[in-house]
Amino acid sequence: MIFKGRVHKFGDNIDTDVIIPGRYLNSTSASELARHCMEDVDPDFSSKVQTGDIIVAMNNFGCGSSREHAPIAIKALGVSCVVAVSFARIFYRNSINIGLPILECDGCGEIDNGDILCIDTDTGIIENQTSGKKYSSAPFPDFIRNIIDKGGLLASIE
Repeated sequence: MIFKGRVHKFGDNIDTDVIIPGRYLNSTSASELARHCMEDVDPDFSSKVQTGDIIVAMNNFGCGSSREHAPIAIKALGVSCVVAVSFARIFYRNSINIGLPILECDGCGEIDNGDILCIDTDTGIIENQTSGKKYSSAPFPDFIRNIIDKGGLLASIE
């Protein structure tokens, strides 16, 4: 799969309470969750994101609670992919389970807010089309690619 989009950059330890504040967890509407995605760290985030944009973060993205609302909010907002130096393991798995592609890449520190990335999840190549630099990530194994291609774990077993 190829993703191309504008970067929205975040730092270390972005927890699930920042991704989707707990005060909105009474909603099960993905579009409602999306409207509040990242609002405590960037109140205008949901209005700035365009379909296909990419979140880039540093270490431990998605730490905190195991709520699946966090990747649901990101995906429902139209973010195509999340790239970080590292992810909290439960966030990583929740993202795959709902069909949100996420990749670990040590070079995230060199990527700037507003850069345009082109990501090939089949090869693991991340190209910063703004700077011309290329980075590597582990490509998805076939079973994860199948889950993401079908839109999530449940859709992949139907």
